[in-house]
Amino acid sequence: MHEIAKDKMKALLKYEQMALLLSLIGLCIISTIISPVFLSVNNLMNVLRTASLTAICAMGYMFVILLGEMDLSVGSMQAVVGIVGVMILNFTKNVPAALLGGIIAGAVLGCINGLLVTKAGINSLIASLGTMAILRGSAYIITNGISIQANIPGFEVLGTGYVGPFPIPFLIAVVIFAALYFVLNKTVFGRNIYAVGGNNSAARLCGINVGRIKMAAYIIVGVLTALSGYILACRLNSAQPNAGDGFEFQVISAVVLGGVSLSGGKGNLTGAVIGVLILSVLSNVLVLAGVSSFYQEVSRGIVILLAVYIDSRNKRMAEKKILIGKK
Repeated sequence: MHEIAKDKMKALLKYEQMALLLSLIGLCIISTIISPVFLSVNNLMNVLRTASLTAICAMGYMFVILLGEMDLSVGSMQAVVGIVGVMILNFTKNVPAALLGGIIAGAVLGCINGLLVTKAGINSLIASLGTMAILRGSAYIITNGISIQANIPGFEVLGTGYVGPFPIPFLIAVVIFAALYFVLNKTVFGRNIYAVGGNNSAARLCGINVGRIKMAAYIIVGVLTALSGYILACRLNSAQPNAGDGFEFQVISAVVLGGVSLSGGKGNLTGAVIGVLILSVLSNVLVLAGVSSFYQEVSRGIVILLAVYIDSRNKRMAEKKILIGKK
């Protein structure tokens, strides 16, 4: 009976993913009707570039949500990592050193969030809310509220450059997707992520080190948020204290819209990436249509509510499927 319920769950996930893909295609068709500029090569590449920054972070963030945890500090972390990266760049005149320094900073910040959750026992929502405020305040203190310009030519290439017709951030996102897909689907660590998210207590009884798994997930999201923040600084050719403002809600809504359950244990990378693309296309077409930024904020809020509603509905449907399978 358990196998029947499991098969029904897999079928439901495939159905949800297909529905997401059809929604994305439908949105692209509507966008083309609203503005023919949408299908221009330049615009599509800009959409991919912007979506890639969100996707890089969202793919790491998915690990945390799969565990049933949260991290509201990713937007502030983007700003701080960008500042650290540009400061190292201006001091060392070395681009690789700046990138490495930024990634190390992200790993350390992710580790701090992980320690607050696993060792201090603080609820992840509250812990990351605190670190979000601390990091954002630190960004303004370090910069005195003004942007720090990068002084080294070529720094901006990672954010604005191309390899062939494709933006570099997009290619980086593709590589990360392939690596994380392998980790989630082909490794013991990936299986443990789903096991802990599905049933924390049962996973612990099976000998899984739950604290270590959660710590690793927070470090992963810290590193990928750092990479996203560094690329954003490259794109702007500067570090700005207000960078990533509201980014955390964009990431959460994209991941949840992509079918990753807030309660943990359910979701996949493909769905999360499709969720990112849906939000990026929506944002792009609103700009092309000349919609006021105020209304764009309203639309983002509606999407977040819709994503949470879909997650809640899917959870109820899954529970019904399991109950039917047991019968």
